[in-house]
Amino acid sequence: MNRGLYAACSAMLVQETNLDVVANNLANVDTVGFRRRTSANAEFSALFDRIEKVSEDGETKIMTVAPFNMNWKGKQTIGSMGLAATYSQSFMDSHPGVVRTTNNPFDVAISGEGFFAVQDGQGNTFYTRQGNFQLNADGNLVTLDGFTLQGDGGEIAVGDASQAKILSSGQVWADGEIVGQLTLFTFENPTFLQQVSKNNLQANENSGAPIAVPIEEIKLSDGAVEMSNVSVVEEMTRMIEAQRAYEAASKALTTHDETTGKLITSYSRT
Repeated sequence: MNRGLYAACSAMLVQETNLDVVANNLANVDTVGFRRRTSANAEFSALFDRIEKVSEDGETKIMTVAPFNMNWKGKQTIGSMGLAATYSQSFMDSHPGVVRTTNNPFDVAISGEGFFAVQDGQGNTFYTRQGNFQLNADGNLVTLDGFTLQGDGGEIAVGDASQAKILSSGQVWADGEIVGQLTLFTFENPTFLQQVSKNNLQANENSGAPIAVPIEEIKLSDGAVEMSNVSVVEEMTRMIEAQRAYEAASKALTTHDETTGKLITSYSRT
């Protein structure tokens, strides 16, 4: 096996994924509450740590790497590969975005760390920094995607109140009465939260379980929203770096391919 071909190919795949992450960040530069993802932590494996196997469809063009000590009985392997780059995962940048004043009574921005809890129609809970809420047909506070905002007692119903707003304490006021209290959650390792859509994040084993913020410690900026923390200049710089790294790996792949071709031609003539 020509290990140089697979090493160059793996480097190209890493940079391809890196470009996807950067492109997603740029696409959400104006998305309220969006936290950029970074893919700076590519994983580099040692010589005997990993092996290459033929993919399930039999096409070796799809490169699959796995720990060398895994049980590959019944699988066709094509050898070990040293210094192969593999993409591990992207991580969320926890730096806050710029707070923009809107004067909308249902807009709130979290001061400090924490996430709002929202639920979809199937009862799945997600966490978000998106603080621009609205009322649905039932008079409940929801996100722009229709996910219901969760308070200390579940859904927050404003009903048909003529005047209503979310206060900086997280209390929801409607026609002179408090009808609900927003809840915030933090995580032991929030950078590991899994992104499932533009603004919605899901807890997992790496992020840890959600930790409720004490109600008396909730601090919000009412009539405002937190914008994306994406820097266009920084992302464009990352894109150029990834493109150059991809081109370098591509040239290495071409060089290995040409060298292999010359070797085969030379051998066939002897």
